[in-house]
Amino acid sequence: QVQLVESGGGLVQAGGSLRLSCAASGRTLSTYAMGWFRQSPGKEQDLVAAITRNSVYTYYADSVKGRVNIPRNNAKNTVYLQMNSLKPEETAVYYCAADYRPIGSSTYRTSRADYDYWGQGTQVTAPS
Repeated sequence: QVQLVESGGGLVQAGGSLRLSCAASGRTLSTYAMGWFRQSPGKEQDLVAAITRNSVYTYYADSVKGRVNIPRNNAKNTVYLQMNSLKPEETAVYYCAADYRPIGSSTYRTSRADYDYWGQGTQVTAPS
């Protein structure tokens, strides 16, 4: 079992920056690819960014490329989502999720169904 706890959400001006954190307990995060998803009211939960267990490869949704970064620190069992130039339409609940990947894997997956563990979410609000 892996427990994931997100933090760092809040109210930020449009155009501002925010860094979300996802701290894991129970098992080492180094055996998991990690993803950040978000869900706005009335919309589906979408993948924002993902990173392989060894940080070799990352994925970013087209809408966030160039503004978002997903670093991870396996020694601290934590993954982050750095968001810059936030837009009002990015107001959402942000979730981190863990996807077990075999040793030696340098892959991530983009379907929410592939992720095994989820945090409770943290609200990000960027009013217009």
